[in-house]
Amino acid sequence: MNTPTILLGAFDRHNFGDLLFPHLAAALLPGSRLIFAGLAERDLRPFGGHRTHALARLAAEFGNAPVRLIHVGGEILTCEAWHAALMLQPADAVPALVARLDAHPAERLAWARNTLGLTSLAPYVAGRRLFPRAQLLHVGVGGVNLAHSPPALHAEVIEALGEADAVGVRERQTLAHLHAAGIAAHLIPDPAVLTAERFGPTIAAHAARGEVAAVGQRFPGGYLAVQLSADFGDDATLDTLAAQLTQAALACACGIVLFRAGSAPWHDDPDCLQRLARRLPGARVQVFQSLQLWDICGLIAGSRGYCGSSLHGRIVATAFAQPRLNVRSPQAGEPGKVQAYTDTWEAPELPTSAPVDAVAEQLHQALAADPASLRSMAGELAKRYRRTFAAHLPPCNRR
Repeated sequence: MNTPTILLGAFDRHNFGDLLFPHLAAALLPGSRLIFAGLAERDLRPFGGHRTHALARLAAEFGNAPVRLIHVGGEILTCEAWHAALMLQPADAVPALVARLDAHPAERLAWARNTLGLTSLAPYVAGRRLFPRAQLLHVGVGGVNLAHSPPALHAEVIEALGEADAVGVRERQTLAHLHAAGIAAHLIPDPAVLTAERFGPTIAAHAARGEVAAVGQRFPGGYLAVQLSADFGDDATLDTLAAQLTQAALACACGIVLFRAGSAPWHDDPDCLQRLARRLPGARVQVFQSLQLWDICGLIAGSRGYCGSSLHGRIVATAFAQPRLNVRSPQAGEPGKVQAYTDTWEAPELPTSAPVDAVAEQLHQALAADPASLRSMAGELAKRYRRTFAAHLPPCNRR
């Protein structure tokens, strides 16, 4: 018997961390019969991802079977159906959908349910309503703002987690909330801490050719890998960032390579990067075009350090023992998933994030980190993930 294992996550859209998760889970499950599930049928293989099968169809096919279903990571506990469905649409279709439906909660929920084929309010969280005989597991998921989610969504998520066989969350803020709600969750790092350990040779091969290799040739003294979400796109913010990054690049005598960590709606905007590039010294900047998963990993791994808004840009840099610094958007409200994660796992002496007007100073501190300490931390986080994953992943038994 080879019981199917369904790996569920948001890897049905282009986002750096989500594309990584199924690779990392699969690497820890050799010999398993794996099915990659999202909310939609998608083929992200041209970008280094997977071909995904729609959860609604898999529930119809395997709902009464004794499958193992693993939620493999991401901020899935607070991802509402409306937002999930929008992020699966072509980018040019999203503004019209938002204009038509955003102010009408009932209509937008009906559209999302029809689009996804699911009634769930939090569709990336599968419970026993869909898979009554499954072994349900969560490994390294997040839900920093779950306490502030709409009551109905919150209740649905807590019910699904209460039915799960194991719940592992990636930072203490979510852990504390789940414990207060009576969920016996445990703490586990984000799966991306395994990136270097499990896929180092693959990433090195990509880094030795194509655009990543060209970057290395252009900047023989090294470069900073810089990524920013669309939230940083106003002119004043870009002006400040350009001044800060220029100062940082001059201080370390290196280049600046701007890249995207996701092309799905509401992720990274290529126009934002181009506008930033025009504000930077032409001899020191390059806009990285590739959206291929292993190319992005290779870019970060080969850099002098990572600077940006992406949590997984940071975690992949951590896995490769590279300096890292997150940048806080001026529009950011409550502390989010990056701060919750760094508060849980980052060494207290290292800078974690900076406002846009303090990037140069904080990046200087990050680049001065002791390489041996960074290597030790990378190894310890990978070891902890493997150990915790194994301890909370019992054999799949028939129910």
